[in-house]
Amino acid sequence: MPAPDQISTRPTTADIRRDFLEFFAGRGHTIVPSAPLVPGNDPTLLFTNSGMVQFKDVFLGAEKRSYVRAADVQRCLRAGGKHNDLDQVGYTARHHTFFEMLGNWSFGDYFKRDAIAWAWELLTGVWKIPAERLVVTVYHTDDEAHAIWRDVVGVPEDRIIRIGDNKGAPFASDNFWQMADTGPCGPCTEIFYDHGAHHFGGPPGSPDEDGDRFIEIWNLVFMQFDRQPDGRLEPLPAPCVDTGMGLERVAAVLQGVHGNYEIDLFQALIAEAARLTGTSDLDNKSLRVIADHIRACSFLVADGVLPSNEGRGYVLRRIIRRALRHGWMLGVRQPFFHRLVATLDAQMGEAYPVLRDQRALVERALLAEEERFAETLDSGMRIFDEVAARSDAASSGVIPGADAFRLYDTYGFPLDLTADMARERGMEVDTAGFDAAMAQQRETARAAGKFGGGTTLPAELVARMQPTAFLGYDHVQAGGLEVVAILRDGVPVERIEAGDEAIVFLDRTPFYAESGGQVGDTGELDAQGVAFVVEDTRKFAGQFHGHVGRLRSGALAVGDHVLAGVDAARRASTVLNHSATHLLHGALRERLGTHVAQKGSLVAPDRLRFDFSHFEPISADELRDVERRVNDEVRADHGVEIREMGMQEAIDAGAIALFGEKYGERVRVVKMGDSVELCGGTHVGRTGEIGLFKLVSEGGVSAGVRRIEALTGRAALEHVARGEARLDEAARLLGGTAAEVGDKLRTLLDRQKKLERELETLKARAASSATADLSAGAVDVGGIKVLAVRIEGLDARALRDALDRFKQQLGDAVVLLAGASDGRAALVAGVSGAALGRVKAGELLSHVAAQVGGKGGGRADMAQGGGEDGPALQAALAEVPGWVAARLA
Repeated sequence: MPAPDQISTRPTTADIRRDFLEFFAGRGHTIVPSAPLVPGNDPTLLFTNSGMVQFKDVFLGAEKRSYVRAADVQRCLRAGGKHNDLDQVGYTARHHTFFEMLGNWSFGDYFKRDAIAWAWELLTGVWKIPAERLVVTVYHTDDEAHAIWRDVVGVPEDRIIRIGDNKGAPFASDNFWQMADTGPCGPCTEIFYDHGAHHFGGPPGSPDEDGDRFIEIWNLVFMQFDRQPDGRLEPLPAPCVDTGMGLERVAAVLQGVHGNYEIDLFQALIAEAARLTGTSDLDNKSLRVIADHIRACSFLVADGVLPSNEGRGYVLRRIIRRALRHGWMLGVRQPFFHRLVATLDAQMGEAYPVLRDQRALVERALLAEEERFAETLDSGMRIFDEVAARSDAASSGVIPGADAFRLYDTYGFPLDLTADMARERGMEVDTAGFDAAMAQQRETARAAGKFGGGTTLPAELVARMQPTAFLGYDHVQAGGLEVVAILRDGVPVERIEAGDEAIVFLDRTPFYAESGGQVGDTGELDAQGVAFVVEDTRKFAGQFHGHVGRLRSGALAVGDHVLAGVDAARRASTVLNHSATHLLHGALRERLGTHVAQKGSLVAPDRLRFDFSHFEPISADELRDVERRVNDEVRADHGVEIREMGMQEAIDAGAIALFGEKYGERVRVVKMGDSVELCGGTHVGRTGEIGLFKLVSEGGVSAGVRRIEALTGRAALEHVARGEARLDEAARLLGGTAAEVGDKLRTLLDRQKKLERELETLKARAASSATADLSAGAVDVGGIKVLAVRIEGLDARALRDALDRFKQQLGDAVVLLAGASDGRAALVAGVSGAALGRVKAGELLSHVAAQVGGKGGGRADMAQGGGEDGPALQAALAEVPGWVAARLA
């Protein structure tokens, strides 16, 4: 059998990506760009964890594409939720948080024969992998795939392995794939590479299959069934192909190495990590962890995720801190992790332009997190060492859950980081105890990874409906529109009556469906005797406009025709805010830097809200400059140019894609002045229509994300008018004009400060006079002067001054003063001289305060508090000498 180094080529990782895409492009496949790690418009997933995620709606029948064959290289992340490989990274040869999935897809076009033949041709014909090194598996009942491998491809029968149901249930097999408990599913065939007999392990299906000899490199899934709730498999009308090949695994094969971390991409990262950490042992597992994690962290930030304490941001923070902890283990005490981004860019920036474009943002985000974590890492490590060395933990080999939670809550150590450190000492963490401690905080901290689903359109409707034709770019009213579907309580119905709440779908509509931050239109659908009030418009499956509302009169049925009228005034106000948002985005990037990227927005009729990446508060001067820049663009009265073009053409032309949006093959590019963005929203014809742009607030939303709120048009003018009215009122009260308000107010404040100083002086004199003769009332208790008196009208500050004077006058003394005013009493207590150490001021004050319905405490020499004035106070003061005597005794 040929050794791995007999494979004739040694392609780089970049070569392999290119070879794969060129191979399938030559076989009629549309090359689809990698989707972001944050799934677009899919609230059910934390991250894109496989190549099929961006095609999920296609397989479910909820989305239609213009092509039936596709190929891509998809960036994936498995570090949260169901698919979480984080614990294994650094301890195995093939586990990663971030990885690349090569995939080719057929949506009802070719099926098993072509998928299998092309896979074999690429592996053995293009990449020249010796056929003797490959073993394939099929689902045990998939005779069709077995026959193709044997009779068409020519694989010997002893290297075609049938894999049965090995998980205790029908179709529960490694070779039977399903999207969920019901829905599209089917058998799969997997291709394994034999790394040689010098590695332990047996072929798939054998008792030793988990060894390192036979490694799966490609999985071809044949979706040919629709699994019913009762378990039956109904044939799909258009069977599909979904394949996935791990780039890192096939690169190891083609480069003649056994582990993924030995391929060229990882070797470059490991070498740089070793240089930055001063480590000479290139096999150190900490270097592997760091090399893996810089990929995951960099692409997460580039795709719009920033470190935080919840959701995706929390997962990112966990990965960063795990990498930093391994740097700490290598002796690094200065920020280093962010400096690896340059090497990563050199390795992957060409394949993923988003990484190159966002490199500055990635480096800043990682550096900020490094600096933040450095403040607590050293302290947290010491706490862990103390806990691990405690007798209870050392004897049981378990880190208590309460201590693990303390490390999490106080020092920012994620549970898996603590578990990582425990594992290195042969210990484990009491996760149940950790979970119990975490549960106590869940009222104020949302659990990471808690994502809910939304309303979905039944597949039978998607199958028979055409995408809604949007007329709203040119019209706010249109007639002759056909009702193609109605949903009531999520169920398709043929007819609704007056009073019913429903979602109505039309073949065409002028109503804009909420997306891209712009709110959905409201208005009315009318016909003879029929009025349906549209309270919102939402987009379903990315292409169907649902008119959400209530039938006010008449009856409405599928097939009826209606006149649709949008609330034109509301739409017009919304349009101003949407166009102004584009100008604001451009102004922020000009003033603050190109790291600014949209993180969310709200475009409503009454205001706009814009969230964006930035790492510090924006100064007043910067805000004024941003506002001026936007208004300059408004006054320039640029014509708004709108063009439709291919996605890649738009990106190449400099258009900015917005975070969290899902774009199709053809995109709408909106240009106004220097602002060029991908946008499906509605806009003004010229920027001058915006009239006026007015910033009203700026603040932080989360770590690295800021928020601006602003107004346009009439709302902005009314905001300015209200401000002028308040200024005029202030001028009237100050006895001057609006232009004089500043000077008048400064004069008034200076006068107030002078009067306050004079008042403090008078109060101090009054207090001194009021207390001058009180020291004569001190009683001697065992050689200690004890004074407890009530003084009318002194506040807490004056009481403290009086207390200091009494302590100086009396020497060895215990003093308690009560300043009475409006039924309340401020209390202060002090101990000085020989009384110190024998009587504690805090205990005395607590004793007195408890008797007058109050509370207080403090140090041994001074304490303060409060309570109620009245007979109880006089009685409590009278008891003080006896209380002191008891303490002295």
